[in-house]
Amino acid sequence: MNLAKKNHINELFGFYEKLLTAKQQAYLRYYFENDYSIVEIAEAEAVSRQAVSDNINRAVEQLEKYENALHLQVDFVKRQALESEVEQYIETHYPNDNVLKLLVQKLLTTEIDN
Repeated sequence: MNLAKKNHINELFGFYEKLLTAKQQAYLRYYFENDYSIVEIAEAEAVSRQAVSDNINRAVEQLEKYENALHLQVDFVKRQALESEVEQYIETHYPNDNVLKLLVQKLLTTEIDN
């Protein structure tokens, strides 16, 4: 698996980790975060390589399925780009307006509660 794909799965894992089974979470951590091979995971968990591979593949499919339905990761990336654009605009057009900068910073760091 290439680096871009691994990074993508890690990003999705950050959003949807709690929706996976404990075993899927553990295997993805081993594989993507700790860079274990499938053989090393199988040995650590005392299961077959096929079981590890199947669990990782199912978990990755689940992460993609969740993202396709909920769009949390892609929306996050879009929001980050927009935030950066707003900050750049303020810096360009209102570089001395510290109140505006403070208000925007508060807005950007405030969690949305539903």
